[in-house]
Amino acid sequence: MKTRLLILLSLFGFLLGEAESQQLSGRAYFKASNQIMIRIDSADMSPEEIAEAHEIMKKPWQRDFILSFTQTESNWKQAETLAGATDQASADGMTISLSGSGSEVLYKDLVDQSYVQEQEFMGKEFLIQDALVPRQWELSAETKKIGKYTAQKASYFEVVDAQRFSAEMTEMEDVKDTIQVTVWFTTEIPVAHGPENYFGLPGLILEVHNGGRTYYCEKIELNPAADPVEIEKPKQGKVVSYEEFHVIQEESIQQLQNRYQGKPGEGNKVRVGG
Repeated sequence: MKTRLLILLSLFGFLLGEAESQQLSGRAYFKASNQIMIRIDSADMSPEEIAEAHEIMKKPWQRDFILSFTQTESNWKQAETLAGATDQASADGMTISLSGSGSEVLYKDLVDQSYVQEQEFMGKEFLIQDALVPRQWELSAETKKIGKYTAQKASYFEVVDAQRFSAEMTEMEDVKDTIQVTVWFTTEIPVAHGPENYFGLPGLILEVHNGGRTYYCEKIELNPAADPVEIEKPKQGKVVSYEEFHVIQEESIQQLQNRYQGKPGEGNKVRVGG
């Protein structure tokens, strides 16, 4: 009952703010930090080797992103200053890297409840077009200051897919993990946008905590007159749905695993995602 009341009050405030801010636009600058969550299980590894692998895999990678938004549309894109950068950690022949062109754009349309996302995978460009997936947000009365804005806490639980594979296995092992996603949003900027694929709250999402992934808003520009906000809708790549793209990913990963199966040094089991 308390949560329902908070939702109704917040939505009421959102509707009032919306009536006063139909022309609202802006840019929010985010720092994104990713930390790979892993579980390593191998009788062939010493405790020291396992500890070293954990230290390598737990290293956070930080990147800068820009969320451009109007009342109904938004773009999420990596900042150009880091475009083409590669984040990497290595030790004793083990290398993990996260790379990207930095040009991919995620476009969200809150009126149509749809999104379009540019995505490069295995050297090919895809254009993912699908419906936005609403979250079952639970609002909290807890608030805090983020910059000059008062932010309110909201959260939901999400079941995510994870997979494990090793040379001894003939196919991927599917596992399920449940994580809690916590965000902080401000009704002082009454738009329902947020970083990455987060949306649907009665105010701009300024902070996200999702397992090993976090987003922090560092700066906001509202209605910039000198450099008006233009929302770009991606057009580059082969058009696929999210499910079709997921199948393409799984098939490509399976081909890579089959290629390297049985090679020396490939017996360590590394589970990514939980």
